[in-house]
Amino acid sequence: MSNSTFGQLPAVTIRAADGAQATVTLYGGHLVSWRTSDGQERLFCSRASSLDGSRAIRGGVPVIFPQFGARGTGMRHGFARVATWQLESTGDADGAAWAQFVLTQADLPEAIAATWPWAFTLRLRVAVKAQALELHLSVHNTGGQAFPFSAALHSYFAIDQLSEARVGGLQRVRYSDETPQDALQAEEFLQFDDKLDRIYYQLPGALSLQSGSHTLRLEQQGFTDAVVWNPGAQDAAALPDLADDEQPRFICIEPALIQPDTLAAGAEWTGRQHLEFT
Repeated sequence: MSNSTFGQLPAVTIRAADGAQATVTLYGGHLVSWRTSDGQERLFCSRASSLDGSRAIRGGVPVIFPQFGARGTGMRHGFARVATWQLESTGDADGAAWAQFVLTQADLPEAIAATWPWAFTLRLRVAVKAQALELHLSVHNTGGQAFPFSAALHSYFAIDQLSEARVGGLQRVRYSDETPQDALQAEEFLQFDDKLDRIYYQLPGALSLQSGSHTLRLEQQGFTDAVVWNPGAQDAAALPDLADDEQPRFICIEPALIQPDTLAAGAEWTGRQHLEFT
């Protein structure tokens, strides 16, 4: 483990003995780079993204908490991705290197804390080894009152070409999109023509992402749902933190808890995602 920077942001780089590594900025507790032991970068991060703490980073793995999107009265996608986290601990086990980051109510700027009156501790553990990455996100209610929350890991994966990518494991899974009615996916593999924005509910098992000669297996626990998203060319052109040629170079597949859960006083919730290239 070493201290580093990403743009202008203080960061921590985690290195396994086999060469796998990950970089996390303290701003947002944001995983901005994951390189497998063969040296390949597996995450997408836009070169047009602000890297000075003035706004959320476009790419990597933003932590979504306590609100998903605009589904609530608070900040869109919550405050975790724009708050400053602390490095809590580091270590290694069974060839994997890991670091754990923490965010509490006391770490929030006054303006944000005023909109969220409940005491909490949020922890993110990032572990790398060989061709694998594991993320653990935990929410602990440290106060005396229950609170509602949603959570997600908004993962941006680097791909060769959007039109050639396929996502498996979603057949017969219910989803919602911009149309009025939910639907079941009929196809074995989800493919992309342009814009796609779907929430898949109650995943039955692991997903796969095929891009070029690479296949990524995605497993999750605690997170009940998954979001699959690419803005498409037209919407991407309106995003100031996305370069003109970048839209076909990523897919977001994010483990999520979309419907708010209620966390009792003293209780803890944990979501896990395991990613591995095969």
